Amino acid sequence: MSQKRALISVSDKNGITDFAKELVSLGFELISTGGTKKALQEKGIPVLSVSDVTGFPEILEGRVKTLNPFIHGGLLSKHDNPDHLKQLDEHGIQPIQLVCVNLYPFQQTIAKPDVTVADAIENIDIGGPSMLRASAKNHQYLTVVVDPADYATVIEEFKADGTTTLETRRKLAAKVFRHTAAYDALIAEYMTNLAQEETPETLTVTYDLKQTLRYGENPHQKAAFYRKPLGSTFSIANAVQLHGKELSYNNINDADAALQIVKEFSEPAAVAVKHMNPCGVGTGQTGFEAFTKAFAADPVSIFGGIIAFNREVDAETAGKLHEIFLEIIIAPSFSEEALAILTGKKNLRLLTIPFNDVKKPELKMTTIEGGLLVQEQDRYSLEDATITVPTKRQPTEEEWEALKLGWKVVKHVKSNAIVVSSKDMTLGVGAGQMNRVGSAEIALKQAGEKAEGAALASDAFFPMNDTVEVAAKAGITAIIQPGGSIKDADSIKKADEYGIAMVFTGVRHFKH
Repeated sequence: MSQKRALISVSDKNGITDFAKELVSLGFELISTGGTKKALQEKGIPVLSVSDVTGFPEILEGRVKTLNPFIHGGLLSKHDNPDHLKQLDEHGIQPIQLVCVNLYPFQQTIAKPDVTVADAIENIDIGGPSMLRASAKNHQYLTVVVDPADYATVIEEFKADGTTTLETRRKLAAKVFRHTAAYDALIAEYMTNLAQEETPETLTVTYDLKQTLRYGENPHQKAAFYRKPLGSTFSIANAVQLHGKELSYNNINDADAALQIVKEFSEPAAVAVKHMNPCGVGTGQTGFEAFTKAFAADPVSIFGGIIAFNREVDAETAGKLHEIFLEIIIAPSFSEEALAILTGKKNLRLLTIPFNDVKKPELKMTTIEGGLLVQEQDRYSLEDATITVPTKRQPTEEEWEALKLGWKVVKHVKSNAIVVSSKDMTLGVGAGQMNRVGSAEIALKQAGEKAEGAALASDAFFPMNDTVEVAAKAGITAIIQPGGSIKDADSIKKADEYGIAMVFTGVRHFKH
C-alpha cells in the first residue's frame, strides 16, 4: 500500500495546524481544500490540493470539489479486500486512512439576526457530510475526526501503534453520525419553518449536552441536561450560574417553572416555587416589596424553594433572602452588595437570565413511552381573551387587579388549579387535585381570613356550583374562570345569590 493519506477540510480551524504537523511527522501525506489548505501552507505544512488528487478543478463557486471517485473511492474501499484494492489500482486511486472534516457554519449563519435565505442555503454543506458519512461507514479501515477535542487521542494512538483502535474508530464514527444528524436536523428545522409546515410528517430535533447530572428525580435514575441549539436565551438552559453547587434535575424543572411565571409580569414581581407549583407570588413598586409579599403568601412552603425575580436583586432584598433556606435565586442581575451577601451561602445557586431578550416562542415537547407529544406553549393572556361578565355585579377596579393576577398565576399551576389572590399577591394555591372543589378548599384554607374580599381564579370551568358555594362562604367576592360548562347557569345563579362578580374568559389553562 502506498503512503498513508489524510484528508483535512475544516471550518473550525481550532488546533488544526498542530494536528496536521503531527500527522506529517507520522508519515501522512495531507490533502486539503480552500481555506484549510491555505492555513496549512501558511504554517509551512506540505499539503496537496483536492484538485491535484482528482485531476478536476473546483467548480460552481466551490460547491463541487470533493464529490469525486478519486476521493470517495479512497474513503469507501475495504483495505483488506483484494477486489477493492485491484479496482483502486486499475483507476489510480489511493486509499485514505484518516479524514478530518467539520462542516460549514450553518448554525452560526442562521443565528445572525439579518441572515438572508440565500446566505442560509449557501451554508448548507454537501461535500463535508458526504465525506464524513462515507468515512464513518468505513470506520473498520479508517479514522474519521469531526471534533478538535479528539485530535490528541488520535495522535497518541497513532504514535503508540501506528493506527487507532477499532474501539476508538467506532466511537469517532458514532460521533460523526450524531454530528451530521444534528446538522441535518437544524437544516430540516430551518427549511420546515421557511416552508411554514406546522406538522411535518417527521419531526427532527437536536439538542447539545449542557451537563450530566448526578441523578434524575430520584437517586436511582440517571439523567442529563441538554440545550436546544439557537433556543430561547430567555430560559434556564441559557442561564449563567454565578454561584452555588451544580443544578440538579429537580432544580432545573423547578427553576423553569418559576421563570415561566415571573415572565407573566411587567411590574416588579417575585415568584416562589416548590415542586413546580407556585407557593407565593407578589408584585410591588420594588423587588423587595414584591418578595415580601411572595414570602408572606406562604412562609412555610417557601423553605427549600426557588425564587425568581424580574428585577435586579439589591442588598435590601438579599438580606431578607439570606435569612431563608433557598435552593435557587433567579434574576436579571444581582448588585455587588447583594452578591456579597448571598455568596456567603456556599450551596445557594444564583442564576442570571437576560430578561430583555425577545421572548422566542418554542414548541413544548412531552415524552411518553414510545412517543412524543408536541404543542405550542400556552402564551394566551387575558389581553387575548374575549371577556364577559355574566353575573349581575361587575368587578370593582381593585377586584379586576386581583382577578388579573390570579389568572396570570393559575395558568402555571398543575390542574385542577385554583388560585386565591389580592391585587398584588397570591393568598392561597390549590393544585393537582382530582376534583376542582378539592383544589378550591386547599387554596381557601391556605388563604384563611385573607380570603375575605379576595378573588379566586380557576384554570378550567366549574362542572357544578359547589366551588362557587365554598368560595362565597370563605368570603371571596370575585371569580375568574373560562366558562363553557353545561351547568354555567347554576354557577352564575349561585354567584348572584352571594353577590359575587364572576368573569368568563372563554379559554382554559389546563396544565398536567
